Amino acid sequence: MVNSTLVVTLYVNPMTGNDTNTGSRLSPFKSLTRALKVTKISTIIHLESGTYNAASGEVFPLIVPGGATVVGNEANKGAGIVISGSGEFQSPSFGIQNITLLLVDNACLLGVTVTNPLAKGTGIWIESAASTLSNNTLSHCGREGVFTTGTAKPAILDNIFVQNTASGLVMAGHSQGEVLRNVFQRNPLGIAISDFAAPTIANNKLSENRTAIALSRNAQPVLRQNLIINNTQGGLLVNGNAIPDLGNIEDPGDNIFRNHSEFDLYNATTQKLVSVGNQLNSALVKGLVELLPINRVAALTQSSSPKLNGHWAEPFIQALVSMDLTHAFADGSYQPDKPMTRAQYAALVAIAFNPFPKIPASDFTDVPKDFWAYSAIQIAASGGFVGGFSDRTFHPAQSVQRLQVIVSLVNGLGLPAVDRDVLEVYSDRHNIPDYARTAVATATQQGIVVNYPDPKVLAPLRLATRAEVAAMIYQALVAIGRTSAIKSVYVGLHSRS
Repeated sequence: MVNSTLVVTLYVNPMTGNDTNTGSRLSPFKSLTRALKVTKISTIIHLESGTYNAASGEVFPLIVPGGATVVGNEANKGAGIVISGSGEFQSPSFGIQNITLLLVDNACLLGVTVTNPLAKGTGIWIESAASTLSNNTLSHCGREGVFTTGTAKPAILDNIFVQNTASGLVMAGHSQGEVLRNVFQRNPLGIAISDFAAPTIANNKLSENRTAIALSRNAQPVLRQNLIINNTQGGLLVNGNAIPDLGNIEDPGDNIFRNHSEFDLYNATTQKLVSVGNQLNSALVKGLVELLPINRVAALTQSSSPKLNGHWAEPFIQALVSMDLTHAFADGSYQPDKPMTRAQYAALVAIAFNPFPKIPASDFTDVPKDFWAYSAIQIAASGGFVGGFSDRTFHPAQSVQRLQVIVSLVNGLGLPAVDRDVLEVYSDRHNIPDYARTAVATATQQGIVVNYPDPKVLAPLRLATRAEVAAMIYQALVAIGRTSAIKSVYVGLHSRS
């Protein structure tokens, strides 16, 4: 038997529930406050549609403890599940604050709408915690939607920050973590980063704000593949001693700045910034900035063998090289710990599996026929491994999540479904969206899933590294009988007891 922590599931319905109930699906609590009072480690709290405010019995601020997950509706970004209110919180670093929710340790908040109507109110406060925010909407907060500080390392993924009074997101103190694939729209400041904060800001869309991103003091964020367009004043404002990472020769920024009235990039500091591989209007670049465009394809030109230096995934990558399945990816700049883009992933699966066409492939509007991966994307799409978006785009430069890779391999290979009980092996299984649970279980049973550094942590929403993708594609080849298994402590957890 696999040892696992018992997961407690509670249900809350502000319309039909009662706080004297048991909190079961058929006997839900009325308030989230009540559910949080009985929450223990590994508790999932399901919220039904409705408004969660003082009138419905909520006492603010709501404190979500470590190990707890509050889940609304991730598919619609929490529409119709509104947590609205404010209460005083004594921040160790910023004194008394008016906040709606405090996320502690590794707490998760998924698929809800949060608003703090109080003047200078904050929707979600994260202090020195590694919490996860995914598929939420932060709107109409009196100051900002989310504030992180201390040594916070949050994962802020796929959220919408819209019409907050001051900022969508503020990251201060020594905050790090990841801010990925969010939408920031119609805020005075989309993202404000201050103090010594150094998060990774990637694959976000920032539009119709006054200024998209503002840096101050000693902030050092990493900016990659963001779409920064149509902000009324400007794109990126750099003040104080801030030094953003805007790319380098081996890892270009790939940020797109477009349609700003005053500036795309304004360096108000005395230190020169270097921008590599970003799309900027040079007439709207102010201050000391050196612009270095590069040919991204050149970083992927074929060479003899990747330089891996004993990397954990070296056996998998070298095996793919020896099978001649990596082509443009097997080169001296492989950089196994870098994220993999959708174009690179399509190229790899097209070469590795050469899938038979199952469906007609779309002519994606953002993939011209002279694009280096055009043919590979067509092959992967017609084979059922990848798909586009509702507006007929593909987003080739967007990075892929681990979950997307796992689901892609199961769907593309047409693997038979298995029972979801196998997911008990993962300590963070509550982070797997419901639509993907069967696919993840199937991939786990087939030995496709590779988890580094902890085989019990799936981290489904984290961006997949090139090493992880290589390892999972190799394991998929093992699953369909194309090659022999490679022994690794990061593979095959389902078979352990």
